[in-house]
Amino acid sequence: MKALVAYYSDTGNTEKLARALCEAIHFENEIKSIPEIQSADGYDIIFCGFPVQAQSVPRKAQDFIKGLPAGQKVAFFSTHGSLRGGQLPRQAFEHAIGLASKASVLGHFGCRGQVRQNIIDALMKKPEHKAWAEEALSAAGHPDSQDLADGKKFAQEMLAKMSR
Repeated sequence: MKALVAYYSDTGNTEKLARALCEAIHFENEIKSIPEIQSADGYDIIFCGFPVQAQSVPRKAQDFIKGLPAGQKVAFFSTHGSLRGGQLPRQAFEHAIGLASKASVLGHFGCRGQVRQNIIDALMKKPEHKAWAEEALSAAGHPDSQDLADGKKFAQEMLAKMSR
């Protein structure tokens, strides 16, 4: 069995989560930043990670997801400033699943990630974004050890699901 942990990360949050997932995979695996990936062929499962940006999947990750081979087993993971299970990360996962229409999506996992202060400061000045910016302030220090442990558990669950 062979796994690829592919990620796109702006701040290091998603890369940190990707490394935790990789630690939970106890067979042949590779971890690569999405811009480094030449081909997604030849993997039994691909874990694909991205930061949620504007309640969506960043363009660099979108192109990779659209290009997944037909039937490819994939599990998505993300980091975001919102609370876990919130509307914005759910919308991003729905978008990712739509982009992966040819692939076989096994599941998804999201956890909080610290948001850059300059982004929070800019959004605080816009009344329509102030509530989210205040929520994002509480994501400081994430992903934390519990987030990473939850990510490892997710990876193991996806591997078990793949084996069924």
